[in-house]
Amino acid sequence: MKVWVGAPRVGATGSLAQFAWYGPRPFSLLGPWGENLGKFYTRRKRLARFLSSFGPWSAAVFMLLQALQVVISPIPGELTGVIGGYLYGDTFGFVFSTLGLTLGSWIAFELASFFGRPLVEKFVAKNVLEKFHFLTSNAGAAISFLLFVIPGFPKDYLCYILGLTGMNLSTFLVVSTIGRMPGTYMLTMQGASIGSGQYETAIVITAISGAIVFIAYLYRSQLYHWIRGFREKDSTQ
Repeated sequence: MKVWVGAPRVGATGSLAQFAWYGPRPFSLLGPWGENLGKFYTRRKRLARFLSSFGPWSAAVFMLLQALQVVISPIPGELTGVIGGYLYGDTFGFVFSTLGLTLGSWIAFELASFFGRPLVEKFVAKNVLEKFHFLTSNAGAAISFLLFVIPGFPKDYLCYILGLTGMNLSTFLVVSTIGRMPGTYMLTMQGASIGSGQYETAIVITAISGAIVFIAYLYRSQLYHWIRGFREKDSTQ
């Protein structure tokens, strides 16, 4: 078990450690309000109204929700990304989403690094964890970056998996933050287009995003074997 240096890292991880460890449905630990919170992720307009109700604190709450959807991986981040652009526009929506995702990625990485595989198994599907077990031997920055860039790849799971590798925190934050940006920007632009009434633009962006994800899905096996082969080749050099 690692010894941490720095109160911020201890505080951030400690604040989530209990609900991260107990129960398969973390939102339920917050009671009825928590159960309702979980439903916000499936209803765009309801989530938008919920965030708007916080007034000047809306952006802060949005970033916390973005961070939370990384830590609690089964919650889809696509909806929150679109909501960011819908409420805050393309520039601020992108910035707020990126900050929230970075915070959530950091927390997930630290939780995995500190508690190890027993905790990771609570968040990451066993088949995914086994499939990408080869990364835990010491994932390279380039491979990790590619995995964050590839559309449709479970990036939230990847944060936990990389937490088991011993990767340097600063390296992880760089590759995860920059690697998420293309997808985050597409989602933000989609939401911003809807918010400004540019529905044709939103449809085009959605179509392009869907096509990219579909192509990645069709060639998922080839991508996986290429990445694994590249990783193994890199580890022998």
